[in-house]
Amino acid sequence: MLRLLFSPSLFFGEAFVKWNYRCPACGAEYEIEPTRYLCDACSKSNVPGKPLYGVLECEWKDEKDNKTPGSGLELLGDYHSIPLPVEARFFPAIPVGKTPLWEPERLRAEMGFPRLFLKDDTCNPSGSFKDRASFLVAAFARKWKIREIALASTGNAASSMAAIGAAADLGITVFLPAAAPVAKRIQVLQYGAELREVAGTYDQAFDESLAYSAATGVLSRNTAYNPLTIEGKKTVSFEIAADLAALGRGWTGNGSVGTVKQDSVPDHVFVPTGDGVIIAGVIRGFEDLIKLGETTRMPTVWAAQAEGSSAIARALDEDSRGIKPFERFVPSDTLADSISVDVPRNGVYTLAKMKKYSGRAVVVSDAEILEAQRYLSSRSGLFAEPSSACAFAGFMKVRSQLDKKATVVVMLTGSGLKDIRNAARAVGSAV
Repeated sequence: MLRLLFSPSLFFGEAFVKWNYRCPACGAEYEIEPTRYLCDACSKSNVPGKPLYGVLECEWKDEKDNKTPGSGLELLGDYHSIPLPVEARFFPAIPVGKTPLWEPERLRAEMGFPRLFLKDDTCNPSGSFKDRASFLVAAFARKWKIREIALASTGNAASSMAAIGAAADLGITVFLPAAAPVAKRIQVLQYGAELREVAGTYDQAFDESLAYSAATGVLSRNTAYNPLTIEGKKTVSFEIAADLAALGRGWTGNGSVGTVKQDSVPDHVFVPTGDGVIIAGVIRGFEDLIKLGETTRMPTVWAAQAEGSSAIARALDEDSRGIKPFERFVPSDTLADSISVDVPRNGVYTLAKMKKYSGRAVVVSDAEILEAQRYLSSRSGLFAEPSSACAFAGFMKVRSQLDKKATVVVMLTGSGLKDIRNAARAVGSAV
């Protein structure tokens, strides 16, 4: 479990750190509290069927001189110090995070990339990267004595919040499309959450869950809508940097302590992308490392998307050609259910981040995803669901454009056991 050594009431060196929400679009600041989700001014632009405006960031600063403190941050082999806006005592006793960074020898040799790494978040308790966000949202609920959390999901966020909720003694209500994989539905029920089936898409489930939260006053964990979902996911960037430091990149020279220096930041990170919250969290994590003075460099972050759900890739392309992004509605159609969204709710925020840091996108077909899933499993021993395999498929598609000496991290965000039906398609008649 992450040792969360940074909180609103913690002295960091000699500086007292204060947390708040901040709108990156207009600069408005708000107190962090359960009733706050979006920026008041910017959210007035929201319309049905479009990405959200007014998505907020968690911001921290030195209350004494309004500057960020020097970090003195040591990322050792046995713990991580990560700035998060909830005190450590509120986190439930469940081992989220600190997942392995694989060094796949056979893959490296076959693909000619000796610095290829696989960040394996299938090892989280529910088998999904989404546990990082659920962990922080659950801690926030416990801090504020909130007893129920509601959310919409294609499956992973639902099973994740249900698992963390079980450990935290919280009631969880999930709105799940009827087409969600059976394994994820079973997880939700096994963990004791209330499952409300929606006869429609994730986007319809999203709207129904918001209506439920508004009517009942329970905490919404909806991805992007709740700023903590982005904040929880940034922890992966700290872990990647710490792992690379521990493996020898970024040693300070004394032979014993690894700290995050510029060489500990990967050159490329491939992220499976649907609504854009995971990739936004990855960028936020590296932004924090830059803010802490631990590095000056942002990796090239790649949004890997399925052809049938590629709104963020389209938006990047449209924006580069002077076309207003997110105006054209294209319904999703991909077997990679975890990244299948009609409307990327975090699209506006993610597009702004990717433009700021020269992020890139790669789009792959469902056939390429299944091929990548099988190749990854049979060459590394890591079985990832199709949405995760999308990131590896993206790397395979553009690897000829990359320096083979580059440090490349492929993020694998969900276990292959979560979607056996589509995994069976990849192995064909053998099943």
